[in-house]
Amino acid sequence: MEADASVDMFSKVLENQLLQTTKLVEEHLDSEIQKLDQMDEDELERLKEKRLEALRKAQQQKQEWLSKGHGEYREIPSERDFFQEVKESKKVVCHFYRDSAFRCKILDRHLAILSKKHLETKFLKLNVEKAPFLCERLRIKVIPTLALVKDGKTQDYVVGFTDLGNTDDFTTESLEWRLGCSDILNYR
Repeated sequence: MEADASVDMFSKVLENQLLQTTKLVEEHLDSEIQKLDQMDEDELERLKEKRLEALRKAQQQKQEWLSKGHGEYREIPSERDFFQEVKESKKVVCHFYRDSAFRCKILDRHLAILSKKHLETKFLKLNVEKAPFLCERLRIKVIPTLALVKDGKTQDYVVGFTDLGNTDDFTTESLEWRLGCSDILNYR
């Protein structure tokens, strides 16, 4: 009997809180609609121009990224190229791989998909056999390893498949989520 009264009281409190939250959201939406209804032609024109300018800037940024090699997943031939590539882009994912490693081929497939989707990040791969100094400097011991570089500094690593569910069958979305956790790409 006492438990039923407790559950009823909890239900009423929850219902009341939900009702209050709904009223607040509705009031906020009503005020936004009212603001839009009260806009005159000049204000609407300014709003339109502001939006067009934002679209122009976004398109300009996209073109700049494409000109710097974003939007494709490609191999770089040497350590020297790694430093140049990292210097010219704000966000870089570099896959340190070996031809003989099966798991590197799995990662290649996912990175090729993400490179086309996330133009804000440059996606590269570098053969560890051609970059012994860099591998030692970045302390890369496990293949595959993704070095996540932001503003010229190595910010994080994805080592092997541990962060991806420890399975070869991980999804591209799980890799995307993991890279988003490091803020190396814009994950939504």
